[in-house]
Parts: sequence; structure tokens; C-alpha cells
Amino acid sequence: MRGRFAILTNMDFEIINPTELGSPKGYSNGILAKGNSILFIAGQIGWNSEQKLVGEGFVEQFEQALRNIKTIVESASGGVTNICRFTIYVTDKSEYVAKIKKVGEAYRRVMGKHFPAMTLLEIKSLLEAGAKVEIEATAVI
Repeated sequence: MRGRFAILTNMDFEIINPTELGSPKGYSNGILAKGNSILFIAGQIGWNSEQKLVGEGFVEQFEQALRNIKTIVESASGGVTNICRFTIYVTDKSEYVAKIKKVGEAYRRVMGKHFPAMTLLEIKSLLEAGAKVEIEATAVI
């Protein structure tokens, strides 16, 4: 038994937020995928089509990484509401927390009010010098 869960927000999946876990803020506890195709999206950093970082700031890199994911999903005939999961890797958790309001604003500019299941991990470094955030995603289309 899954307990109570939120209403359908997309014909391809259900958002699962059992009342026993309380109300999540800015993410979903689970996504029950029902679609036909699963799109696994490699980690995206905040760089542009020339593979240059859009800047040194955390928020601008975060927003660009989300935009890159959105572009990939749209190229596969989906939209942001098809995204079921994010894994967010940051090199400095305290910078993420200190800029959480601006991060939230950047998130909503790209993703609207769609909140997939998310995990945030602090890591030592990323492959690309100067990158502060990398985001992996899974979508069901």
C-alpha cells in the first residue's frame, strides 16, 4: 500500500508524496513512471553551445545546467513535466544553501512549478575546471 498521494500532473506519471512523510518542499518523494520511453540524461554543467561556462556564479551555472537538460528533453519530444528525477552535484553545499532563494528563482524560470524526485550531493570537484554544479536527470516520454 502506497498511502495517499498527490493528483496526476502528467499522463505519463504520478507524483507520490505519502502523507506519512510530510509535505516535501521543492521536490517530490517519488515518481511512478507510466510512459513508454525512458530518457537518461548525462550530467549537465552550466556551459553553452560552445562548451564554455556561462560564468563563475553558482546560480547562473545552475540555471544553464537546467536549460541544457530542458533542451535535451525537448529534443526527445518531451517537456520539463516529463522529468522524473534529478541528481544534483555541487562542489560547495554552503554556497547552494546561501543562494537558495536565487536558486529557486532560477529553477522556476526553467522548470516552472514541476518538482521531480531530487537528490543533492556535495562532491570534492567536477571534471570541468570552474564548474560548480552538475545535474543528471531521468525523463519518461
